[in-house]
Amino acid sequence: MASVLALETSCDESAAAIVRERGGVFDVLASRIASQVEEHARWGGVVPEIASRRHVEALPTLISSVLDETGLTIGQLDAVAATVTPGLAGALMVASVTGRSLAALHQRPFLAVHHLEGHLASVRLVDGAPPPPYLVLLVSGGHTELIHAESSGAMTRLGRSHDDAAGEAFDKVARLLGLGYPGGPAIQKLAAGGDPCRFNLPKGRISKRGGGFHPYDFSFSGLKTAMLRLVEKLKTDSERLPLEDLAASFEQVVAEVLVERTLRCALDYSVSHIVLVGGVAANARLRQLMQQQAQSNGLTVSIAPLEYCTDNAAMIGVAALQKLSIGQRISSLEIGVSPRWPLERCNALYETAPPF
Repeated sequence: MASVLALETSCDESAAAIVRERGGVFDVLASRIASQVEEHARWGGVVPEIASRRHVEALPTLISSVLDETGLTIGQLDAVAATVTPGLAGALMVASVTGRSLAALHQRPFLAVHHLEGHLASVRLVDGAPPPPYLVLLVSGGHTELIHAESSGAMTRLGRSHDDAAGEAFDKVARLLGLGYPGGPAIQKLAAGGDPCRFNLPKGRISKRGGGFHPYDFSFSGLKTAMLRLVEKLKTDSERLPLEDLAASFEQVVAEVLVERTLRCALDYSVSHIVLVGGVAANARLRQLMQQQAQSNGLTVSIAPLEYCTDNAAMIGVAALQKLSIGQRISSLEIGVSPRWPLERCNALYETAPPF
């Protein structure tokens, strides 16, 4: 049995959690999140300097809260973990410095965690979580990737977005439609009353140099442009925009693109299980379509619990405990943060000489 205090401040959510692992089962003993959504909504997106300040203000209280809820002290835990990459550099520094300081003060091991590895680990919080190998669709505000998680623990990226991530596209289209931030929940709410088939929108593809298209890659910039032109035309033709139908049509085409390319990749690589994680994985239309289409193709699907789809510290704790369970070396207290670092090289975060 092992337990860890985990911290997350990679973007605009301050989070702390205490997670325990027993016999391969992960339990979230306490989890707290301080959201900055309302403050950033005034600017239509995340303001990095504001995010960093709010993390500094919120994180100490969140840590005290999860410790009080569990009745544990840091000295009773097996390790301290924090997200160190990727994300906003200033925001990442808050959890990283706090985590390393607590680890040094209480003489606990420190584990530096890759944010995307945390999202991949979030599926372990589902009852009956599948063992690898499986294909992961990681879809969030900053990332849209298809990752093959192998039984050996290796992770190979098979598909990615070449421009906007799906969550970023939701935010930009929401602004175009005059909706709030973040765009995902706002569009989903509006789309519930609309016709998803009313407007025919493009499913962006990425061309290969020698001809044809990359079968598992994504592009959402063309869809965003198509929405802009459609809205401009509708404004000319009518006094009132059909916002519900616009939202529903956009949401539908994004879900279809994500599901179609995920299923094609899974079938081509003979992977029978699909895992769906990340903030956009909370979208009801995407979850439903993925389940339906996977079942029709003889595949099974596991989806991260709704409360652990968006950024949180519990998933960071699970990722850290997975490293501990396989005897992974701990991270150096000299490690810094990096706005970008490839997931395939996440094991470098546990080397004696840190990569950054």
